[in-house]
Amino acid sequence: MATGVKTRIKLPREVRAGDTITIKTLITHRMESGQRIDPVGVPIPRSIIHRFLCTFDGETVVDLEIGPGISTNPFFEFEATIPGSGVFTFAWFDDDGAIYTDSKAVVVA
Repeated sequence: MATGVKTRIKLPREVRAGDTITIKTLITHRMESGQRIDPVGVPIPRSIIHRFLCTFDGETVVDLEIGPGISTNPFFEFEATIPGSGVFTFAWFDDDGAIYTDSKAVVVA
């Protein structure tokens, strides 16, 4: 599991049913290609976010398979139409088996 991982999610403060909103996510993740060696010559294991999943009340909004060319601290921005109040759940899947999750509730005004 990578150390120092932090997720950030930005949603609009006010939402009405039927609105299409912009969602911004960022995960602080150092990424490791698996091609470097540590000071004693041991290969550093690969640790790359290879999948990003966002759901709204269990329904898939975005499901991305990511290749090894993804940058450190990947940022994703996408849109979703809000049918009503609910919870967005976000998951980032790491090559080392770790899954980093976060969630944000949306309350329709």
